[in-house]
Amino acid sequence: MRRTSRQAKSSPLLGAIALAAVASGIAGDVGAHEAPSGWDYPFACCSGFDCRPVEPRVISERPEGYVIGSTGEVVAYSDRRVRNSPDGEFHWCSVAGKSDGRTICLFVPPRAF
Repeated sequence: MRRTSRQAKSSPLLGAIALAAVASGIAGDVGAHEAPSGWDYPFACCSGFDCRPVEPRVISERPEGYVIGSTGEVVAYSDRRVRNSPDGEFHWCSVAGKSDGRTICLFVPPRAF
């Protein structure tokens, strides 16, 4: 497929603009923010403010999964949003970090047998 002269001219220009934005910090930090214990929340879970540690009493367990106390949302044990917590504590990532937001990710401590 042949590129038009406009496409050929805009591609290098857009690339230069993007590179300049990253170099100057305009593009911002593309990584996720750090949990208080020092590990990074994955970018897929967090936009810099969506995740936070929560008290164990905020998350309960039922046969069907984890229940988020403030919303009543049930996240199945097999749900891909459930992740192992690197520090052994509960961490909840919700849309816009709101206490009534939908769950993006839920970090859970290892389950006891």
